[in-house]
Amino acid sequence: MSDLDDFSKTLPKLETVDAEAIPGGLEPGSGSAKLKFGESTGRKKNIPKGLWTKCGKCSELIFDKDLDENLKTCTSCGYHFPISARARLESLIDDGSFKEMDAGMASVDVLKFTGVASYPSKLERYQEKTGESDAVITGVCQMGPHKVALGIMDFSFLGGSMGSVVGEKLTRLIEAGTKGKIPVVIISTSGGARMYEGMFSLMQMAKTCGALAYHADAKLPYISVLTHPTTAGVMASYASVGDLIIAEPGAMIGFAGPRVIKDTTQAELPPGFQTAEFLMDRGMIDAIVPRNEMRDSLIGYLDFLSTGKTKPKARRAAKKKAS
Repeated sequence: MSDLDDFSKTLPKLETVDAEAIPGGLEPGSGSAKLKFGESTGRKKNIPKGLWTKCGKCSELIFDKDLDENLKTCTSCGYHFPISARARLESLIDDGSFKEMDAGMASVDVLKFTGVASYPSKLERYQEKTGESDAVITGVCQMGPHKVALGIMDFSFLGGSMGSVVGEKLTRLIEAGTKGKIPVVIISTSGGARMYEGMFSLMQMAKTCGALAYHADAKLPYISVLTHPTTAGVMASYASVGDLIIAEPGAMIGFAGPRVIKDTTQAELPPGFQTAEFLMDRGMIDAIVPRNEMRDSLIGYLDFLSTGKTKPKARRAAKKKAS
């Protein structure tokens, strides 16, 4: 329950391939390493660095342009690389429709936390690194025919940890969705509560779930999307109470990490433990959706969940008039 600098080591990272390692004649977008007949391997020295990325699962060399066009998923095995919150946002919404909420809200060092580095210095460093004020962006957008209250977490900001700002921004987003009678979609990636804020961070679990309870009372949809990784306090609160819970392929989902569970239970964990596929087989999540299909799938789910939500009174009035 921290910013999980250590935990972030488990997050797959883009491995940039040096030009010297790329065979001559490798065609971008081919999906496999093929040498052109008669090509000299001496050409490899002319390939600029930073054009290719090695897949963390199948070790395939992927042309960076192809990787970007495929929303940071491997063109060979479908492996999902990390992606920023802003890039994910652009892949889901109608162009120019996002109206951000509470963009300037930032955390304060209420506990005067001290350690290897102070909390304010960490916040400043990650704000400069990511360009975000905290670990979530929220706002109202258009997604196909649906107006949606959308929240997207960013693991690159202190491990996506949930502090007072994350909890407050998500609570305000949910309340805006309830007031506007529109669905809420939250895309989670987090290592849990932020230890620098102690009990204040844990309070966000109850606060966000309370707001979602009012949203449910209004009979409005809430879709929770789980991405790699979604764990600890976030998974134990708003991420696990959606009307529909979906996940990206291969995402790590759980409360405590596998090592902690194994040491505590003194038992061998089953293969694939805490992956999206493992949890779907056991009914914890409802669907696994690849990233490049997420927008269309969300629109389809919202079509289904929103059917008839605002029409009963109108139908009754029409029936009474006809009689």
